[in-house]
Amino acid sequence: MSRWDGIDEFVATAEAESFSKAALRLGLSTSGVSRAVAGLEERLQTRLLYRTTRRVSLTDPGRAFLARCRQLILDRDEALAAVGEEDGELKGLLRMTCSTAYGERFVTPAVNTFMLAHPKLSILIELDDAVRDIVSEGFDLAIRFGRLTDSRLIAKRLASRTRRLCAAPSYLARAGAPQAIADLSRHACVLGAVDTWPLREHGPDGEREIAFKPQGRWRCNSGQSVLDATLQGLGICQLPNFYVDAPIADGRLVPLLEANRPADEGVWAVYPHLRLLPAKARLLVEHLERSLAEAG
Repeated sequence: MSRWDGIDEFVATAEAESFSKAALRLGLSTSGVSRAVAGLEERLQTRLLYRTTRRVSLTDPGRAFLARCRQLILDRDEALAAVGEEDGELKGLLRMTCSTAYGERFVTPAVNTFMLAHPKLSILIELDDAVRDIVSEGFDLAIRFGRLTDSRLIAKRLASRTRRLCAAPSYLARAGAPQAIADLSRHACVLGAVDTWPLREHGPDGEREIAFKPQGRWRCNSGQSVLDATLQGLGICQLPNFYVDAPIADGRLVPLLEANRPADEGVWAVYPHLRLLPAKARLLVEHLERSLAEAG
């Protein structure tokens, strides 16, 4: 039995607070992960985790041991990566996640060109509009938007996106165009996945960003579907610029309240701060930064 046995399983379980999530992250069975952690506890003659039917949590010795184990894994993985990358070729599997629409339009095309340059690299991309817990689920990398609040993650800004209010000429011919933020409450709004729209308000004390709560009888969590409904004249929407710039340019949509457009939203590459960022992920992030800048 190796002295390493159970350490990876313990760290994964502690971070995920679940044997089943740790098993998914490591590609093992839940029972195998549980046995490995129990074996580690038996060798140490110390309980590292409290177990309940709903979750697991760290004991005091487990919390101290976790910090040391994380550093051990980082040092081990860094040493292995340094040897594996000496020949200059990127190898192995990289797991990443991104929102569906942005991923389809910008991220996966950039990843595809990266893959052509690195034929020994494998990449698994999960496109999902839910915010995945990349620490507990074992992702190497995620693409996120806006303000980041998870202290477990390191972020690198890749690009930005603008959110614009707009409506079809047919809707505006019926309902008129709003002249101020307050006018939006009298309009039909085409709603997406979020409950509020960020807008910039101008007042005697300067500018401030507010969260306007739109009302409408149409809602869908697909940006493309929101765009289609807006083009049909069902109301006013707020969407990222990559959805609406082309239909605005050709006159199918009319931009509204441009002076109240919110500040640009950051597009970030994020990864766990307690996990080594391998060269394959670091170089992909650099490639994404260049590609997204070219895409505008």
